[in-house]
Amino acid sequence: MPPPLFAVDPAGFVRGAVRAPSPHHDERPPDTVIDLLVIHNISLPPGEFGGPAIIDLFSGRLDTAAHPWFAGLAGVRVSAHFLVRRDGKLVQFVDCGHRAWHAGESVWRGRVRCNDYSIGVELEGTDDEPFADPQYRTLVALTVALQQVYPIVDIVGHSDIAPGRKTDPGPHFDWGRYRASLQPAG
Repeated sequence: MPPPLFAVDPAGFVRGAVRAPSPHHDERPPDTVIDLLVIHNISLPPGEFGGPAIIDLFSGRLDTAAHPWFAGLAGVRVSAHFLVRRDGKLVQFVDCGHRAWHAGESVWRGRVRCNDYSIGVELEGTDDEPFADPQYRTLVALTVALQQVYPIVDIVGHSDIAPGRKTDPGPHFDWGRYRASLQPAG
């Protein structure tokens, strides 16, 4: 199956992504250069895939009484720019020009507040199992589209910018496969 084709429009939305607007974002600092891509993983409830809970969480409408695990998420205000579902479907919550709230307390190469200058991509998954082939295809196509618009210098995991606090995308994310897929053929 060929990879999906994406393009970033002038408003920072990716053509080909399903939009699910999140209120959990704000303005980036003036003159911010977006040069970091952060890869995460998420499943809600943990280890369960395909339901509406991730979108509901990022959209600020998660029913915290719907599952015992959700009680700890009451009042949490988080988002990412993108979610890549297990089947490769791409969902966009926040346009790339705005700051999504995905990194939390973070630092990369001595720069704090990674949300200020990064784009956050959540992969539907866990630290405990491999990601699906369609997710890699979508992530690569999305990365290529983003790199055509933004001067992304580094691509890291949440664990790289919040060591000791975060572990995602986890040991089953195949960095070698992902990085090799970003290389031009030939």
